[in-house]
Amino acid sequence: MSAALRIALLTALTLCCFAANSILTRVALRDGGMDGLAFAVIRVASGALMLLFLLSRRGEGRRALAGDWPSALALVIYAAAFSVAYLSIPSGTGALILFGSVQVTMIGAGLIQGERPPWQEWGGVLVSMSGLLVFLLPGLQRPPLAGSVLMLAAGMAWAAYSLRGRGNRDPLAATAGNFVRGLPLVLVPWVLFGSVEMNPVGVACALASGALASGLGYALWYTVLPMLTALRASLVQLAVPVLVTVFGVLFLGEPLGLRLLTGMAMIVGGLAMATLYRAGRLKP
Repeated sequence: MSAALRIALLTALTLCCFAANSILTRVALRDGGMDGLAFAVIRVASGALMLLFLLSRRGEGRRALAGDWPSALALVIYAAAFSVAYLSIPSGTGALILFGSVQVTMIGAGLIQGERPPWQEWGGVLVSMSGLLVFLLPGLQRPPLAGSVLMLAAGMAWAAYSLRGRGNRDPLAATAGNFVRGLPLVLVPWVLFGSVEMNPVGVACALASGALASGLGYALWYTVLPMLTALRASLVQLAVPVLVTVFGVLFLGEPLGLRLLTGMAMIVGGLAMATLYRAGRLKP
């Protein structure tokens, strides 16, 4: 197998893992009779076990754990808000809101830190933010506001987690450490606000989401990321919410309405304008 084909296959598999998180969560919560916070607990626990197993295969085990408690807290806020949001909103809509809020938050953080982007990036951010508003404004086919706000919060938490992780010398060890630290933290909201409502379908989806789509997915991403240019890394990430939308329509029977198409075009198009311009400047 050629190196180019191997990179392409690993990248495609990674994107499918990331997209599967939304689909598995939506299946568990919509059809599986699963409590959202219970789903988050199982997802974090199974993700931690998978990442510890992958580290043990490197022969380092617990000694290799990195990460920190603030990052673990951001991870838990993301996981809990993500799961509860999918109780009420379709998978494609949720992925678009999540992806858009992550990127807008990260770009906004850069502005606060003194970055002064050119007009192409400003224009992309404004278009994407307008796309997010498409899902929040009143009208026909608007997703439930509470679920949309929770997904916005999940995106902001994931952006914070990603920003804190910049510069990690061993991303896999840091992710494993954050998942392990996150387990006691995610138990708190479940004990306070959750329930023990579970069934085999929901539990199976939660295990797959944690161990495969999250744990293995992140490991694959960190494997393939050094092989991608900044431009290609930005491009492939734009495919995730589109994949989720397509999977949701094909496998969950979710409607492909005008609001969804409009929001997808604005969010993905705006982010493409911003990230591709930035990546193009960073391209080696």
